[in-house]
Amino acid sequence: MSLIHWQPLRELHTLRQQMNHLFDEWMHGDRPGDLLPKVNIAWTPAIELKETDTDMILKAEIPGIEAKDLNVEVSTDAVLITGEYQQEKREQDKSFIRSEFRYGQFQRIVPLPVPIQNERVKAEFKNGVLTLTLPKVEAAKRNVVKLDFSSEQAARQAMTKERQHEEHLQKTMHARTLEELEKQTSNSIKEEARESLVEQRQHEQHLQDTMHTRVAAEVNTPNVTT
Repeated sequence: MSLIHWQPLRELHTLRQQMNHLFDEWMHGDRPGDLLPKVNIAWTPAIELKETDTDMILKAEIPGIEAKDLNVEVSTDAVLITGEYQQEKREQDKSFIRSEFRYGQFQRIVPLPVPIQNERVKAEFKNGVLTLTLPKVEAAKRNVVKLDFSSEQAARQAMTKERQHEEHLQKTMHARTLEELEKQTSNSIKEEARESLVEQRQHEQHLQDTMHTRVAAEVNTPNVTT
């Protein structure tokens, strides 16, 4: 079994040649009435593809074939499995035994869901099962992040508390400003009332002084007899 890097252009050319060969056999090959008809039925191996944190694991079931007849080509995003097998079939028709040997080529192209490191692939072929371990490139490893809704809720509550604190500060500053204005207004009114009271008392004192002076003058003035 050989494991080489896949060259897609070369594989397309090979596939075209195989299709042309199959078409020629279908057009010009043996007919059903021939004594020993050729049997050339294409088939594809069954596969199983798994993914781990670091690798893609590809298994292909290829019974009845030797490793030397198997060819595997790997690119960064696909795997190509090709080979040729021989199957023997015997039938007994009355006293005649007919032996048929069928030689056939097969292939299977397996696209990969993530890029892999094709220079680090490990292969094993045992009991008719091909197992390929395909290391994923570092960027292709799935980084799973668990969402922590509790932290998001805590952040939302913290923002709410901060907003409430700011609103409280604004209300407090507004209340203090109103209180200062009321104090200033009250002091101004009290000062005006005090000044008015002083003026009123001064005016009353002035009136009293004036009346006292007049009374004294009248008392001290002598009566004149004619």
